[in-house]
Amino acid sequence: MARPKVRSSLDLIAGYHSAQVDVEVRLNTNESPEPPPSGFVDALKESLDSLQWNRYPDREARALRDRIAQVESPLVSGGLSAENICVANGSNEILQSLCLAYGGPNRSVLTFEPTYALHQHIAQVCGTDVKHVERDSEFQLDLDQALAAIVEHRPSITFLCSPNNPTGMVESSSTVRAVLDAVESVDGLLVVDEAYGQFAAWSALGLIEEERSIVVTRTYSKTWSAAALRLGYLVAPTWVIEQLDKVLLPYHLDAVTQAAGLLALEYQSEMEQRVAGLVGERTRVSAALADLPVQQWPSEANFILFRPLGPAAAAASADTATGTATDTHTALAGNFGDLVWQGLVDRSVLVRNCSSWPRLSGCLRVTLGTAAENTKFLDALGDVLT
Repeated sequence: MARPKVRSSLDLIAGYHSAQVDVEVRLNTNESPEPPPSGFVDALKESLDSLQWNRYPDREARALRDRIAQVESPLVSGGLSAENICVANGSNEILQSLCLAYGGPNRSVLTFEPTYALHQHIAQVCGTDVKHVERDSEFQLDLDQALAAIVEHRPSITFLCSPNNPTGMVESSSTVRAVLDAVESVDGLLVVDEAYGQFAAWSALGLIEEERSIVVTRTYSKTWSAAALRLGYLVAPTWVIEQLDKVLLPYHLDAVTQAAGLLALEYQSEMEQRVAGLVGERTRVSAALADLPVQQWPSEANFILFRPLGPAAAAASADTATGTATDTHTALAGNFGDLVWQGLVDRSVLVRNCSSWPRLSGCLRVTLGTAAENTKFLDALGDVLT
């Protein structure tokens, strides 16, 4: 008997994975290095005592959506209500719901590469065609190319990650506004992925208006020290939320997640302190990397993308900047990145190896950890490179 086959559009899609290695310092998945405040854990335990386990959770997650609207309202002209908020199991489910509602057969999404791999992955899983615009040699968005691609391809969804993952670079307000105007000219939807938005100097939340086709996605995984919770949310015009309600499964967000998400927002000042601390560490680590033989990119996220420069890797980096990189140099740069990654693992430090990703040959990405963890990373990297 032959096994049933998945649909043909899934044949060449690989899963999304990150290496998990037993080390002392894990700086590879952009998590918060600090746990939530102890008061949060105690309050959550207490709230679980009154949970009605035999009952379905609030399908609309009304209390949580109300509270998120209150927290994000200061950034949005005219404020927000629960009708502007959608919550789900991580921002990835938010992205999936957007593709289910606005993507699908005979529709396309547009991404600006390199960027968050799951934008493409989720769109393909949802049966949506994916169009790409390549960023320039410094991974900046070429606005003229971006606008031309929007007009040419007329995507139903345009994904713009800011701060971008894996580069950490943020788009300017003027750039996002220009992209939004172009997206609206082809009756599309602009999705600004702000998984790292709290680490940046500005937010696209200020562009949210009822008559504009822009939404902003955020997550609890980074700034709220709650990666284990898998809770994300969307801020959008009310008409987007109404459409997403058609594709979300009934009772998709369990009662424990709703309770934890609600309690976490009572610790906003602690969250802001953690963010400020990580931004300070970002400055320190970036300055230290500048004294090492590496190429790095400016970041407004909680991570830094860098390329270790061995002799061959340095030549590849120089050639890439002039647009003349050879396959041999690119391969050598990638090999050196692999060697540095392994050298860090041998010293019990794990970072993300991006060498196999398109256009990121030889690149590694380090999540900012505690001061002690960051120092151990810098010491290990210096040891590997000398």
